[in-house]
Amino acid sequence: MKRLRIGLPPLDQLSVDSPVTFAWLERGAVVAHGQASLAELGKTRQPLDCFLHPRDSLLTCLDLPPLPPSKTHAAVTCAAQALVLGPLEQMHVAHGPRGSDGRVQVGWVPKAGLARLAQVLSQAQLKLRGLYPAPYALPVGGAALEDGYGLNRDSLHLATVHPLGLPPLATPPLEPAQRWSGALPGWGLQARPSQPSGAGWGRALACVALAVALWTLGLNLYAARQADEGQRLKTQMSQQVRQAFPELPVVLNPLQQARQQLAARQGGTDTGPRFSALLQLVGNHLPFMVGSVEQLTFEQGRLNLALLAGSRQPAQPGDWQAALAQAGFAATRDEQGWSIGPAQPVENAEASDE
Repeated sequence: MKRLRIGLPPLDQLSVDSPVTFAWLERGAVVAHGQASLAELGKTRQPLDCFLHPRDSLLTCLDLPPLPPSKTHAAVTCAAQALVLGPLEQMHVAHGPRGSDGRVQVGWVPKAGLARLAQVLSQAQLKLRGLYPAPYALPVGGAALEDGYGLNRDSLHLATVHPLGLPPLATPPLEPAQRWSGALPGWGLQARPSQPSGAGWGRALACVALAVALWTLGLNLYAARQADEGQRLKTQMSQQVRQAFPELPVVLNPLQQARQQLAARQGGTDTGPRFSALLQLVGNHLPFMVGSVEQLTFEQGRLNLALLAGSRQPAQPGDWQAALAQAGFAATRDEQGWSIGPAQPVENAEASDE
């Protein structure tokens, strides 16, 4: 697969019509080279590796002790504050790995220059693969002259840029075909400002989603626990009412029935066996009312039941009506609820004629 490399002019002079030196590499060897504008190279739609002009290739080496990667980056940033002319926040600083001799290559480039490069490449419809200082286009051990600067490639990760003759080049310059054949280092100056921001927002959204999921799960668990607690309290109340008033055959509304029994005892009234029998009958033959009674009253031999809103109620007559009729009772339904009492005698047709 072919790879395209170009040598950039100074970033403050860069435009889509700027002539640049380019080289096509295949399997590490230069197969073509020349000069063209970025607009012309944009027709290839090929991702490219860019090499800065020597004037923009700001490099130095630091001697650092063995440190974890995060602390190495912090040490480089701290040292760069003394090396960079101007506010550090206006510079993009990058560094290579620490070598066996303790040296770390450090490079920096103005963020304004990177923004201009990104804008020009976008206009030329070119995609940046990597951005490196000028010497890293050379093979290891190579040297070159460019616009009054001497370039030296000392190793895979180390290189130097210096004004011409300070010091003199240790090796003769390379041929143009070899000038662009160097192996790429493991670090570069390409800035990706959108990625950290996107990653940060992604982590923030993930944390928010996780918090919402945990909150929803906790709310559901709390609601389930409260429902179980309510059912347990209701069962305990029913048991306590049965213990306090053993004459009650069935407990439909523990609180209401307990109040009625207490009022009956304190007032000296006796609801009689009919009330107990009627409760027993309702509990046995009208099971849909159990646990759904909001208010219960017994007046003039009739048991009036007001049900809770949304309670399940039979839509069609069933066996329960026949059971009530057989026991001599009838149930009627109105807007307030149900009323159960003695069935009214039905006069036969012969009695009506008489």
